[in-house]
Amino acid sequence: MRIKMLVGLAGNEYSLSPGDERDFPQNEAIRLIDAGYALPIAKKETERAVAQPTVERRTKKGKPDVVSAEGNDATD
Repeated sequence: MRIKMLVGLAGNEYSLSPGDERDFPQNEAIRLIDAGYALPIAKKETERAVAQPTVERRTKKGKPDVVSAEGNDATD
């Protein structure tokens, strides 16, 4: 059974903080819920991830933008 912790809890196989979710055996989960340490998590239907199409971004190839020395009278 999946539960959401309301308090911190640590054991030999886990260390949980408030807000963490974890699967526990049914009897252990019920004991933690009854003690006020956790809340049950409702089972969700399986969600499928759908990949968003990526937009191809093209950049200019070739010479970078530079200022030409031609027509510049500063070097005379």
